[in-house]
This record gives sequence, C-alpha cells and structure tokens, in this order.
Amino acid sequence: MPRFLAFAGRFQGPSESGISAATAPAGPIFHRLFRPAARAARLGAAGLGLLSLSFLASCNSADKPADARRVFRYNQPEALTSLDPAFSRNQANIWAVTQLYNGLVDLDDSLRPAPALARRYQISPDGKTYTFVLRPGVHFHDSEVFPGGKGREVKARDVVYSFRRILDKPTASPGGWIFRGKILETPDGEPSDTAFVAPNDSTVRIHLKEPFIPFLGILTMPYAYVVPQEAVQRYGKDFREHPVGTGPFVFKRWDEGSAIVYHRNPNYWRRDAKGKPLPYLDAVQISFIADRKSEFLTFQQGKLDFLSGIRAGSRDLILYPNGQVREDFAGKFRFEKVPYLNTEYLGIQLDPTNLRGAADQPALRDRRVRQALNYALNKPELLAYFLNNVGVPGASGFVPSSLPSYNEKEVPGYSYQPAKARQLLREAGYGPSKPLSITLTTVAERKEVCEYLQKKWAEVGIQVSIDVNQAAAQQEVVDNGRVAFFTKSWLGDYPDAENYLALFYSPNFSPAGPNKTHYKNAEYDKLYEQAKLERDDHRRWALYQAMDRLVVRDVPVIPLYYDQVVRLTQNNVHGLTPNPMNQLVLERVWKD
Repeated sequence: MPRFLAFAGRFQGPSESGISAATAPAGPIFHRLFRPAARAARLGAAGLGLLSLSFLASCNSADKPADARRVFRYNQPEALTSLDPAFSRNQANIWAVTQLYNGLVDLDDSLRPAPALARRYQISPDGKTYTFVLRPGVHFHDSEVFPGGKGREVKARDVVYSFRRILDKPTASPGGWIFRGKILETPDGEPSDTAFVAPNDSTVRIHLKEPFIPFLGILTMPYAYVVPQEAVQRYGKDFREHPVGTGPFVFKRWDEGSAIVYHRNPNYWRRDAKGKPLPYLDAVQISFIADRKSEFLTFQQGKLDFLSGIRAGSRDLILYPNGQVREDFAGKFRFEKVPYLNTEYLGIQLDPTNLRGAADQPALRDRRVRQALNYALNKPELLAYFLNNVGVPGASGFVPSSLPSYNEKEVPGYSYQPAKARQLLREAGYGPSKPLSITLTTVAERKEVCEYLQKKWAEVGIQVSIDVNQAAAQQEVVDNGRVAFFTKSWLGDYPDAENYLALFYSPNFSPAGPNKTHYKNAEYDKLYEQAKLERDDHRRWALYQAMDRLVVRDVPVIPLYYDQVVRLTQNNVHGLTPNPMNQLVLERVWKD
C-alpha cells in the first residue's frame, strides 16, 4: 500500500487517515484544520443568505427564485482546493467531487463495492484480471469542451485515460498509490501498456501483478472517478475549477472562499426504485464559514441543512459528558453518532537509526515499558472527559470497531490496570529509585489530551514531557523516524482492515510507506501476505485478527479510541444516510 498521506500521516496516498489529517474529515478535536481563507472568515452567517439569493437565482428559471426546499446547503470549514478527483485527498475535496463524478463501482449501504458506471464486473479465477462492462447511455455533463456543448457518452477509453492520468508524473496526483505496486508494471516501475485495456467501447480490463483482495474497494475511491480527456486538455491545471463529470449534479459556480454552487444534472443516469430520475434536489450550495461557532449559529438559524463533526466548544454546548443531547437542543435537529473509520493512537518508533539523542529511546524499545504505558491509561475516562463519549475506547487492536473483522474477544487489548503497569515497570528495572522519563511529541490540537495522558502516567511513576510541534514539523519528524513517541491517527481509505494492518507490514517502512513505527515481525509479514490472497471473508478476517493480536502483544502503537462521526441534520432533510466512511451522498436526499 505504497500510498500514504499523513496526519494522520501516511504516505502520499492513502492518507494517514486514509485521508490524512490534513485531509481528515471533520471529526474530533484531534483533527487539525487547514488555515481558513480570509474571505470565508469575513463571510459569516449573514453573508450566506445573500449568497443564496445571488448564486441560486438561476436554479429554476430566470423569473422564478430558487425553492429553498430543493437546495441542500452544507458548510466546509476546511480548505477546498480542487474539484479534480485526481486531487481528492481530503474530506473537503472528496465531498465536493462526489456530487460531480462517478467511478466504475461505489459503496453500497453495507460498505461493499457495487456496480456504478460499470453495470457488471468479473474477477478472473487467479484474481489478477478485473473486467468491467460499462453501463450504456451514461453521458458526461454538457460542456463547451464537447461539440455543440452536448455531453457525449462515456466510453471505455475514458476509464483507461482517467486511470493512467493519476499515474502520470505531470498530473502530480497524490492518488497514484491506488495502482502503484498492484497493476502490471515495467521493470522501472512504470505502468505497463497492458495494465489498463479497453478492447472495445464498453469493456475495461485491469491487470494486476498479483491478487489483491481489497482492490474493488480501492476503485470506489474518488481518485478512480472517470473524467473526459477533452476537459482536461482544454483547461489544463484550471480543470480544478471547471469540472466535467457524470454525477448527479453539474458545476455552476465557484466564488473562491465564499461558496460553490451545483445544479441538478437533468441527464443523470440513475433512477430510484420507483423509476423516478435522481437527484431529487435542484441544487447544492457549499459555503466556507471557517469559524466553528459561526457555523453552528448559522445551522441553528436554519441556513445550513447539515453539519459533520462538532468541536470542543460546541460539543459541550450540545452534549452532556455521557454523550446525550442536552434538553435545550432535543428535537430541534437530528443528532446521529455512528462509527467512523478512524483510529486515534500513540506510536512508538522501534528503529533507533534516525532517532534524536533522547534518553528515553532504549526504554521504549522494551516491550514491558510499552505495555505499562498502555495499562496506565483509562481510555473510557478519556472519552467521557474530553469527547463527551463520542468514540469507542481502544480496548482491542488497531483495527477500528466499525469494520466487520473487529472482534474484541478474539483480539483483547489493554484495560486500565495501574497496578499491572507498575509491576511491568519494576520488571523492566524502573521504580522510585530509577524513575522512567520519556517525551511525547504532539501538535497543539492534541496538547490538552496529552496532558491528561501525562497525568495518568505520572500516577504509575512515569514522567512524561510533552513536546508540541507545528503540524508540518510533526509529520516530518514522525515520517522520518526522528521521534521516539508520538500522537497520530489513521483514517481509512477504504473499508477493509488491510488498510490499517498495512501500517505494520515491514516492506511499508516510512517515509515511503505507512509503517511509521518501523515494526518488523516475520510472522506478521507472513500473515499479511496470506490475507492479501484470501478470498473467503471469514478466513481473511481470522488472519487479520491474528495480525492484530501480534500488534497488541508487541505494542508498536497504543490505540486510544476508535472514532465516531457526529452529524447534525435539520429535521426537514431526508435520505441523508451516514456510514463509517463519513461519505456525503446527496443524490437521494430531499427536503420537505
């Protein structure tokens, strides 16, 4: 899985967080934010109404104002940098491009790959060849890039072009990892001419070097959305603001830092179960209110239909410490708290090669010390005190509780046992006469939580100093193995435990790969290689659990909690279904 972003840090590809924190979807206080655009800060709640009037006036016709009941409005506080799916590396970009494009497959309600632009697909018996038959009659959006401005039908060559494009160096897409190392390649690592093939207008074949069971899940990612070559050639780098896709909505306007508006695609290929054309909405408006308090106020005023993620101040305002909605807000909007494919954790660098000369390095390479650090933490208390119980305590391995292979009984983790922590420290040679002193490296957004961890460790005799870095500096030192103990998160790119367990596969050492702790275990590597080839779900899950048990035993990481996503939705909004990927799918949404 040579891809990875970071903030969760990951390579340049599957985000460290699947998306990286820099890209992480709006979630808990651990997630760092991009610097807000100045204009967005000036806009505020008042300006949103003016934008609605001026931007949406043409949704129906020149003499009819837009019907607010048919316009979905959401806010994007983090920076949105591109509407080109080749750059869909963060939540802001992903949500925006999801409304405009489609891929060969997408995720169904149970997070399994299902046909989209491909009406059917077949996997060869050896697991190396994927054949997709395209759905007939699907057209790109009407655009000036096509003769007469009329969107043409999607062909197999468009899929081949789109896939090759994200691998081309001039494109500089961070999404090339989804194919690198998996498809057929030349000896110098370039994609083979036979990796992606279009034998006719309706058939696409993808040839892999070896079987890779999660490959269909990877193809559901926005990086794999299909784009027309004509638009990319016409606009070049400006394609980011002139998107042309096949999705339920058509790009209308982008006022940088203020708002984006989409209109309904009248030629969209999907219909509902009753045969009614989708989408139901006439328009989508994305605003950019950077201040979280202003954002929540705007939602309270009914000028936003939906919020995802609540930060510390708003969280205490809305929720009791036990996670229940306060009476002042009960019934005023829908509150949903669902599992989220994100694991918040502490990482321990096991390879001393690049570590800075800290006295704590040898101690952290003692497994008993790492286990003691884990036993000393009261994770349920952490969630209640800091996150109003938004999340699940990290009582198992690294794989989050929202994945089907998760099984706390098969992979028991660490509970709060301070006496056990003290015993392990004594066995490792530490105690009152020889106290253990270590340093935890973090970023400002996590400092308060780290101070809580510091207190719990002090109770068992571990002295922890907290070193706060800027986000970019933190990512650099962690990726390059220069710090011994650090905070991180991993947000899944696709809903398969392999995406998490790849962080401990030894060929994936950072900075090239996501294995930031440089964990190396021959037994683990063998299990990982078996799991990549195992087609039976239950046998593969058993392999995943065996791998996760090794991670628990050896403690290269300390899972703090498995995240949950909180969504606030106006009561008149229907059809907006959350899932652990925190996707925003609007084609079946309607308002009354």
